[in-house]
Amino acid sequence: MEAEWPADLVSRARVHAALGEPARLAIVDRLVLGDASPGELGRELGMPSNLLSHHVKLLGQAGLVERSRSEGDARRTYLRLRVAALTGLVPSEARLANRVVFVCSRNSARSQLAAALWTKRSGVPSASAGTRPAAAVHPLAVATAKAHGLSLTRARTHHIDDVARPDDLVVAVCDNAHEELPPADRLHWSVSDPAAVDTLDAFDLAYRDLADRVERLAPAVRIPG
Repeated sequence: MEAEWPADLVSRARVHAALGEPARLAIVDRLVLGDASPGELGRELGMPSNLLSHHVKLLGQAGLVERSRSEGDARRTYLRLRVAALTGLVPSEARLANRVVFVCSRNSARSQLAAALWTKRSGVPSASAGTRPAAAVHPLAVATAKAHGLSLTRARTHHIDDVARPDDLVVAVCDNAHEELPPADRLHWSVSDPAAVDTLDAFDLAYRDLADRVERLAPAVRIPG
């Protein structure tokens, strides 16, 4: 008689089985640090689209990967790692950078919150910028930061061209910025735009998403030398 295993054990076994293939583990390793479209993943990993689709399907069935529609180009989708399905997974290689620059389109909310979170979490310097910066930081971003013990009262918006340096690790924290910037070796976090909803709850949700991602990325980034 076959044993009836607990549901949580079956779920964990499914995750282990999904990660038992090098190609799928490579996909997960890449998504630990940032989201990516299937096309971007295929190019980075040198994997044909049909094979990538097969592996992504199996990772999705194991609860490891989910898709989200781009807020910029609605024809595009991004793959996101479901961190709750993992235990103790960390990036396999460190990222070397003298500074981390968080970028969103308006530089008024997500990028500002990400930079503030990073400063609290890591000794690697950080900055923020926008592709089309607003005149000022969003008041609800300031309020959200304050509610979590951070301060954006002195933060100002800046254009990416006035901030970025060649040795920066750039992290695009919105779909529009990622799609507007030229192709480069950067990370992308598909964080929903809280200003589109314009409520404190939406900003808090974005904050928590960013905090989780910063917590994952920070141990993997160190200054060269």
